[in-house]
Amino acid sequence: MQNSMRHADARSGRTDGYRERLGPSLWILVAAAVAAPMAALVLTPIDTTIALVVGICVGVLLIALLLAAAPVVEVRDGELRAGRAHIGVEFLGAPEVHVGDDARHARGAGLDPRSWHLIRGGIDGLVVIPVTDVDDPTTAWVISSRTPDRLSAAVRRAQITRSTPRR
Repeated sequence: MQNSMRHADARSGRTDGYRERLGPSLWILVAAAVAAPMAALVLTPIDTTIALVVGICVGVLLIALLLAAAPVVEVRDGELRAGRAHIGVEFLGAPEVHVGDDARHARGAGLDPRSWHLIRGGIDGLVVIPVTDVDDPTTAWVISSRTPDRLSAAVRRAQITRSTPRR
């Protein structure tokens, strides 16, 4: 069934895109889980059962909120979407992939304040995509990604698909 859906999407001009949820790293989830015993300790003098239930609820709620609020990076239908922002791929240049020390520099001293950023701690990879629209004051989009090579390839693929005339 999935294979036939892919062929139907290809016939209609849609191509498989890219989607990644920039969820919090493990150490942030562990830090949020530490709130559970802290909330329980506050309520222990009142009642230990209530303290235990409230502590568990606080921990689960914080972790659920962190996961639900995680932004999504997506390349679909000729657009790059990062969180709530979106831009057509025809207004973007060639993506640059940064990892390791190069990514740390691009997130720090090499970061242009005029660029638009979606940077998440705990995610090493970074993709910098220059904006080629002369009317846009934003110089580039800087996006964290756990798979920066795949994001870069998806943007390039969408740019080629967008610029290729349809028959």
